[in-house]
Amino acid sequence: MLRVAVVGSGPSGVYTAQTLVAQREVPGVRVDVLDRLPAPYGLVRYGVAPDHEKIKSLQGSLRTVLEDERIRFLGNVEVGGPQLSTARLLELYHAVVYCVGAARDRLLGIPGEELPGVHSATEFVAWYSGHPDAADLAFDLSGVRSAVVVGAGNVAVDVTRMLARGEPELAPTDMPQPALGVLAGSGVRAVSMVARRGPSQARFTTKELRELGTLPGVAALADPAELALDPAYAAGPDGAADLPAVARRNLEVLRGWAEPGADRPAGPAERRITLRFYLRPVEVLAGTGGRAAGVRFERTAPDGRGGVTGTGAYEDVEAQLVLRSVGYQGVPLPGMPFDQAKATVPHAAGRVLRAGRASVGEYVAGWIKRGPTGVIGTNRPCAKETASSLLQDAGALARRELPGDPLDALRAAGLRPVEWPGWLAIEAAEADLGRSLGRRSVKIPDWAGLLAAADGREAPGAEAHAAAPSA
Repeated sequence: MLRVAVVGSGPSGVYTAQTLVAQREVPGVRVDVLDRLPAPYGLVRYGVAPDHEKIKSLQGSLRTVLEDERIRFLGNVEVGGPQLSTARLLELYHAVVYCVGAARDRLLGIPGEELPGVHSATEFVAWYSGHPDAADLAFDLSGVRSAVVVGAGNVAVDVTRMLARGEPELAPTDMPQPALGVLAGSGVRAVSMVARRGPSQARFTTKELRELGTLPGVAALADPAELALDPAYAAGPDGAADLPAVARRNLEVLRGWAEPGADRPAGPAERRITLRFYLRPVEVLAGTGGRAAGVRFERTAPDGRGGVTGTGAYEDVEAQLVLRSVGYQGVPLPGMPFDQAKATVPHAAGRVLRAGRASVGEYVAGWIKRGPTGVIGTNRPCAKETASSLLQDAGALARRELPGDPLDALRAAGLRPVEWPGWLAIEAAEADLGRSLGRRSVKIPDWAGLLAAADGREAPGAEAHAAAPSA
């Protein structure tokens, strides 16, 4: 029997486990999927926007994999912490595959970024998605009239959309009740999503972009003068033929938003979303009480080489809330090699490299392997490549005798793994919480509540899960 630990239960981890047990060349593979959180599915549970039910339904296929009798889910297990080093983990398994994602967002690196009212989109997403690490975060949007989202990817689109949605559209989701209350009482009426480059270089996909123009009571706008700075846009629909299909479709959507009277709601617009381009943030401006009051941008222009250059012209945009969404980075895992420049673990076809040589039994897949690129489906070929490398090494790996069932060793180290029945108990508790609120299943957003639910106990302070804080 070949025992493998997969660290991370998001798509890359689950696809790796699925590939390992589904193949026939190496019989008897058994996989433990370890996760720091007591709940599985990674960013599908805690990163996909709660109003994107079709994408979140992917949890169903991930669930089917984790219910395979050859795969065991062990949540609430932190690898690299004081109770379980990476070296000790490798002693317990023939091989370990790290699928730990990219947990840190990039900074803007500008003055004022530390002001109250400035947050990363990562924090905002974790908060409204009920991630237990975000339980202590507080967002008060009652005094926020205008928000700026810096970035032009799908995460930027997600947080822009969540700020513009009303309670009727958010209530049917699994969003925690406190977050729902804050967003329902939001004073936000204008959201500017700002990119330093042009629309043809934006990273969002057309489906997500187009959705901004379909929100009830929301007007989606684009400045025709800014769009015209983009050579591909200025060339017109025929002149953009050399662009990738997604960029061409994006320009078509934005062209409609720039036309007078286009993409306006049938009734009066309660909120406004404006997409801005060729603006580079240079400073967050402070207002009364030292909180963020706006962002100063420098106008940029195409440099003819795919980048932009500053023009020396500046514009201030009002904002009591600033969310940066300019990319993610992997973080070093204690005991593992790390390429600081790429923010990934060095590897060859998924085999971890230490001092340039493959480290026996250690592998990577997902964002920690390739960086934060691609969509959920990109993890399938990535996981398959890593699993293939591991299976090629299986003969040598399986010759090492293991000390016994790893679960016994984890418990002996003081860990309290949440197994699959514990996760099912969390699911049941979240369904009960939703029923008590007149909603569908509602996430338990804190560690104590999740672990209590996994043990079949009532969560301490359970009433807080059902209450929205006053603005």
